[in-house]
Amino acid sequence: MPHSYIKRILDARIYDLAVETPLDEAHLMSQRTANRVLLKREDLQPVFSFKIRGAYNKLLQLSPAQLERGVIAASAGNHAQGLALSAQKLNVKAIIVMPQTTPAIKVEAVRARGAKVVLHGDTYDEAFAQAHALVQTKGYTYIHAYDDPDVIAGQGTVGMEILRQHPGPIHAVFVPVGGGGLCAGVAAYIKYVRPDIKVYAVEPEDAACLQLALQKQRRAILPEVGIFADGVAVAQIGKETFRVLRDTVDGVITANADEMCAAIKDIFEDTRSIAEPAGALALAGLKKYVEDSGCRDATLIAIDSGANTNFDRLRYISERTEIGEKREAILAVTLEEKPGAYKKFLRDMGKRSITEFNYRYADDKDAHIFVGVQVSPDHSDRRELVAGLEAKGYAVVDMTDNEMAKLHIRHMVGGHSHRVNNERVFRFEFPERPGALFNFLTLLAGRWNISMFHYRNHGAAYGRVLVGMQVEKSQQHAVQVFLDELNFRYWEETDNAAYRFFLG
Repeated sequence: MPHSYIKRILDARIYDLAVETPLDEAHLMSQRTANRVLLKREDLQPVFSFKIRGAYNKLLQLSPAQLERGVIAASAGNHAQGLALSAQKLNVKAIIVMPQTTPAIKVEAVRARGAKVVLHGDTYDEAFAQAHALVQTKGYTYIHAYDDPDVIAGQGTVGMEILRQHPGPIHAVFVPVGGGGLCAGVAAYIKYVRPDIKVYAVEPEDAACLQLALQKQRRAILPEVGIFADGVAVAQIGKETFRVLRDTVDGVITANADEMCAAIKDIFEDTRSIAEPAGALALAGLKKYVEDSGCRDATLIAIDSGANTNFDRLRYISERTEIGEKREAILAVTLEEKPGAYKKFLRDMGKRSITEFNYRYADDKDAHIFVGVQVSPDHSDRRELVAGLEAKGYAVVDMTDNEMAKLHIRHMVGGHSHRVNNERVFRFEFPERPGALFNFLTLLAGRWNISMFHYRNHGAAYGRVLVGMQVEKSQQHAVQVFLDELNFRYWEETDNAAYRFFLG
């Protein structure tokens, strides 16, 4: 039962390495939500995430013989750094198996803390399998990132600190969930000591493994997992963590990438620190809870779980923030192709700020423009903008939620090609590493004529490509076979309005 964790948490002796992090007031967010919002600053740990708590607590429970043989883990990020520093503190040999797609900054951070890094495979699952193979051959002790009682207890010290630091009324605590170690430890402690406090798990929309398990009332595996919030990109909730969470959380809230980007900005504005996507996930959930429930004048706490962000990813985060805050609408608007049409359109827009304006000549009749417009966070403002333009005779398509438009169209010169027939359009994602784009093109080469291609490095673990291919009717089945054998995530976008307006 969850109460069995209380003694484990209270007995955790981790504070000669981990630190008791502050519970900071988020003044701007408090004003915006009409609540008192507090941030538990786990980004201030020595490895910039909470993971050091569980890793160190686990090592402290090992026998001298186990420590002598050394420890191993598979991880692409925060658990790797937490285990590396913990092992260095105890003078224990540590091996971390990381996917070859792991950004260099994270690999070097682990090596700098004394651990040996083994790069293997493109995915976490491949690294995990290699780590367990080394356990069998070398006798290392495997340190799980979340599905271990001692790791869960170490993470649970976050909940213990929250209640000690804020003994007054608390309406709800919001906790990010990947495998569930942090949430299980925090929820077990809070629900035992203060059962009146609500605990909400927050997951990415495209990696909601706890939500799936609660719906099915059993652990299940997601068929696909989004990797934007790599710190919580887990396909199946842990066995032990689910045993705890099914009885302790009050609900699951999901957030998309844009909402996480907006929460990163919110944290920066209140603290001048930059959270990683998983680190800002709990605040994104808190904001959605306030919006959906109408909660006011309550104390709400979000755990800022980490700050291990690649610097080159900030460009992508910044681009998506305005949409995540619902402060930018992206529209496709059809104008008459004649002198003065753009000036008239801008005049009809009124005093709204234009964030983007893209156009390329198509024909003598109509002009399709790709326009970004600042709006208020209120959904009604975006609807009023579209309705107002339609009332003035413009044909408008709202593309604010169109992934193809946000990822590719806004970065392309675009334009229609009248010499391309039988074009089919696909979006692909593939593991991002040196030579990956060349390898991707090699797989496509010589099969069908590539009529359009757009790639942009987003600073993420996966590359994103938009491809147009000329495919004769007789080749449709061959294309489907090729796509299925390619083993990359893909979406067909031939019927996407963004393609039809600007590229088709």
